Amino acid sequence: MDAYEAITTTRAIRRYRDEPIPEADLNRILFAATRAPSGSNRQPFRFLVLRHGPAALEARQVLAGCFAALWGAKRAGDGYDTGSGTDPTSPKARMAATMQHFVDHIADASAIVLACTRARHGGVLHDGASVYPACQNLLLAARALGYGGVMTNWHQSEAARLAEICGIPDDVTIAAVIPLGRPVGHHGPVRRRPLPDLVYEDRWEASAPWAVDPPGTRFTGGPPAP
Repeated sequence: MDAYEAITTTRAIRRYRDEPIPEADLNRILFAATRAPSGSNRQPFRFLVLRHGPAALEARQVLAGCFAALWGAKRAGDGYDTGSGTDPTSPKARMAATMQHFVDHIADASAIVLACTRARHGGVLHDGASVYPACQNLLLAARALGYGGVMTNWHQSEAARLAEICGIPDDVTIAAVIPLGRPVGHHGPVRRRPLPDLVYEDRWEASAPWAVDPPGTRFTGGPPAP
C-alpha cells in the first residue's frame, strides 16, 4: 500500500492473534520508528521491547494489573453498563466488550513496546513532540507489515514499578505503552468526525471551504451514546 492509504486506514487494534512477530519484522517496525523527526534531531526517544525475557514477563503482569484497574474504574465511571450499554449490539456495548478483551489479554500481546524519552525542560508538550511522531511511525510500519497496535498511557500508576523491573533510569519517562500483534479483524477505513468540524481557516471555528471529506467517507457520531 502507499503511504497515504496506510495513514488513512490505520486504526487502533486491541485484539491480537496468538502469533509471534518475527524478529525481522520487529526490526523493520522499529527501524521505521527511529526515522521519525525530533527536536533538534536529538532523538531522545528509546524503545524497550517486551517479549519473553524474565523482566518482560514480570512487566507484562504489572501492566495487566494496572490496565484492568483503570478500565474497571472507567467502565463504571462512564456508565458503560447503563443506558444503551445494556444492549449488546449497541456501539457503547461493543466498545466495552473490545476494551474488556484488550485489558484481559494485554499480557499476551506478541510484543509490547515501551516508548521512552529523556525528559528535559520540564515540559510534557516539548518532550512529546520528540517521541510521539516516532510512535506513529511505529504504528504505520506495523500496519504496512500486516500487524496492528494501539498507543496507550494506562501504565502511569505503575510507571515507577515498571522502571524498576526494566532498569529504566530516573531521567527517562515511559511516554507510551504500545502492544503489537497480528490483528483479529482488520484495519480501516476508519470512522472519524467530518473534516469541516476539525479544520478551520484564519480564525477559530471559521470554516475552510476547501476542507471537504472525500466521497464515500464514513463518519463517527462521536463518543458512544449514553
